[in-house]
Amino acid sequence: MTTILAPKNSESQPQTGVVPEAAPEAVVVRFAGDSGDGMQLTGGQFTLSTALAGNDLATFPDFPAEIRAPQGTLFGVSAFQINFGSTEITTAGDAPDVLVAMNPAALKTNVTALKPGGLIIADAGEFSKRNLEKAKYEVNPLEDGSLAKWQLLAFDISALTLESVKPFGLGNKEALRCKNMWTLGLALWMFDRDRAPLIEWLKDKFKKNPVLADANIAALNAGHAYGETAEIGGHVLEKVQVAAAPSPAGLYRTVNGAEAISYGLVAGAQLAGLKIFFGGYPITPASAILHNLVKMKEFGVTTFQAEDEIAAICSAIGASWAGQLGVTSSSGPGIALKGEAMGLAVITELPLVIVNSQRGGPSTGLPTKTEQSDLYQAVYGRNGDAPVPVVAARSPADAFECAVEACRIAVQYMTPVILLTDGYIANAAEPWLVPDPATFTPFPVTFLEELNGEAPNGQKTVLPYKRDERGVRPWIKPGTPGLMHRIGGIEKAPETGDLDYSPDTHQKQTIARLEKVNGIAGSIPAQEVSLGETSGKLAVIGWGSTFGPIHQAVRRARARGLAVSHIHVRHIWPMPANLGELLKSFDHVLVPEMNTGQFKTVLRDQYLVDAKPLNKVSGQPFTIAEIETAIGTFFDNISGNEGGELPADTTQLPSIEAVNP
Repeated sequence: MTTILAPKNSESQPQTGVVPEAAPEAVVVRFAGDSGDGMQLTGGQFTLSTALAGNDLATFPDFPAEIRAPQGTLFGVSAFQINFGSTEITTAGDAPDVLVAMNPAALKTNVTALKPGGLIIADAGEFSKRNLEKAKYEVNPLEDGSLAKWQLLAFDISALTLESVKPFGLGNKEALRCKNMWTLGLALWMFDRDRAPLIEWLKDKFKKNPVLADANIAALNAGHAYGETAEIGGHVLEKVQVAAAPSPAGLYRTVNGAEAISYGLVAGAQLAGLKIFFGGYPITPASAILHNLVKMKEFGVTTFQAEDEIAAICSAIGASWAGQLGVTSSSGPGIALKGEAMGLAVITELPLVIVNSQRGGPSTGLPTKTEQSDLYQAVYGRNGDAPVPVVAARSPADAFECAVEACRIAVQYMTPVILLTDGYIANAAEPWLVPDPATFTPFPVTFLEELNGEAPNGQKTVLPYKRDERGVRPWIKPGTPGLMHRIGGIEKAPETGDLDYSPDTHQKQTIARLEKVNGIAGSIPAQEVSLGETSGKLAVIGWGSTFGPIHQAVRRARARGLAVSHIHVRHIWPMPANLGELLKSFDHVLVPEMNTGQFKTVLRDQYLVDAKPLNKVSGQPFTIAEIETAIGTFFDNISGNEGGELPADTTQLPSIEAVNP
């Protein structure tokens, strides 16, 4: 049975609804269902078809922490959102235009995010009394009018799927697993996507079980045919044409952050002329980097899954001591465990890349949700004075260049480097223009192979801690004839590396390590303004995955005539040499970040600027509307003061609850 319910009050519908008369610039679609409904797979394949259609896009996979929550429950809902269009797309979108809800729990947890007048496609076959009770519904929302402000298309997807795969003799449970392909087929019809690539993908995925391949293809085709043939009301469900986005010519592919980091690490090692040793321990959401690097052995990559986080980083340090590029990866809890070994890499001055895919904390916190709350940990979080360079990626595609940059800094300055991403970047996908390898400048490593000093008796000797003009010590492979030397965790004498923890030696070596890291600022680009002018009333400064929503919010605010600019920082520590001067050219500084104000504190500490915070710690990324509203409120507060200054009371900035109630 098919039920169509459109809003009775036409004024509640947007000027351009889900199916506007003119082709929209962008559309946001969210697939939501039980963890076993294959929503991530459905979203991923819809993303593939969208990329092949030439649209720019950004995705946001959102899934529960439970390995398998009880079926049909609210905390077991898995969702996948995609924003695609004919213009530049930098976020997964704010409110969806279309919500595909596979059961009552998926509807309840996601419907409030849907735009007024948006379209709900619901599997009415799953709205049984038992499933309604699990989702805490007293009455069926498909029948009580509570969804009146949206367009509703409800039909029994489960029954239609079973009918479409009946010829293949599958059991009921196995047949229902094809529901996601039926739903994907309908979505492909609705947005005029080609099925052929997905059919080939299904054949390859189930090549060892052709019956399953044929059943899933039949379900995909059935969903597509339903959209073509069912008389369900053109004003509710029609094909939506979204033009391809203009883009530079070149080779493109979709990439998520974990993939981009893996490719960037391999590229960075190749540019340095080194092999990679990756020591890791499984943890969400960082494990995907290990999974990707395992497939790249032909590029000189060795992977090692250790028994714990400490063993993982120590094995990577050992590989760096032996002359390879040591890499390790984790999320916040694992980075905490690696802390002591990071100090070992600092004092031995060995290159090491440490990837932190941040998630909600503290402790286990929100394992599958995103946050930026490890900034203090990255910049300050080791015992002793142990400065470490920190680089932060702003998007999945940007993670490639950031990984290359982390490798460069590590080997050129003989130091561990922390690369920050987060759960959103790690799992989200976007189109990536594959760079021409010739555009990258190699930074080949030179190992010390001959004696570089003179002993007190005048004989030639090896000085493993003799620093060059940048304060960098030489890299010596163990076993190099005549260059036996000592490294370790106890303080060492300058140049000779002999054990020496006298007060004067520790003072000198601590300052030397600090100055070496601070000197990295001389080899990184000057900070640029991402959007707007280099001075003005307000600078909105961000780092990491807040780039997309900040950029779009500033663009909208500037279109309204507000004097606001966007600055986004890649090099968190040391920061670009011109950043302080740039910030002081603005009257006010606003710092949106997914923590309680960590980067704001670093900026205040380093540059004595009165940066104001806009913080969100819900496990969800910022929406464009939240930041746009904060910018508007900021200017309202400024204009309301005769002196033109923002009140010192930062509570006058909107809270996230006020921005997005």
